Formats: sequence, structure tokens, C-alpha cells
Amino acid sequence: MASEPGPSKPAGELIDERIAALGDWRGEVLTRVRAIIHAAEPEITEAWKWRGVPTWERGGVVCTGETYKDKVKLTFANGAALADPNGLFNASLDGNVRRAIDICEGDALDEAALADLIRRAVELNVTKKRR
Repeated sequence: MASEPGPSKPAGELIDERIAALGDWRGEVLTRVRAIIHAAEPEITEAWKWRGVPTWERGGVVCTGETYKDKVKLTFANGAALADPNGLFNASLDGNVRRAIDICEGDALDEAALADLIRRAVELNVTKKRR
């Protein structure tokens, strides 16, 4: 079974290109979210998975940043296991594993709550990896 070939460029560069190609509010949101993720967890790494999905990892996948016509979707790989006291998760709520945040044009984003959620997701990944 052949594996999917890796990207020819570093993930960060591919994410930069995706943001530039969007050229609208979705690129602005993805840029802002990316900055929050890196500020919340400086050791996080970027990956380009599933033929074009920006992904942030530490101890496993923390979240992805997919862009659609009407939203930017942050999907947390283990979101169902995370406390979300600020109620950021608003999509994929019925699953047993993942949870997502759909950000539409003009939506306010609680940056402090998102940073806290990122830190919780990293802690969960790192703790699970130690076991």
C-alpha cells in the first residue's frame, strides 16, 4: 500500500500560501487563529495533512484549520475530551471524539478562551502520550 507523498515545501510555507490565496476574511481569520495557537503553545508544530489541511500538532494532532466558502473550521482531534467552559465548540458536537469551532465572517473570537482550549488540548495529548 503506497502512502500519500509528502508536501514539497515546509508546512508553514504551504499554510502561508493558502492564506494568501484566500485573500479575504477567511485568510485574516486563519492568520489570527494561527497566531493565537503559536502564542498559546510555542512548541506546537505545523503540518500539512490530508492533501491540504493546515494542522497544528504537539503530542499528536491538536487541531486543524479548514477553510470553506462560509467559514473557517477549527477541528480539535480530541475535542470531546476537553472542558469547554467558554462554550467555543459550536460544531461536530454529536461525535465521540472530535469537536469543532466554526468561525463565520464577522464572528467575534474570544482569543483568551481559544488559547486556553489550545493549552488544554496539548496537555491532553502530552498526558496521553506519556501513558
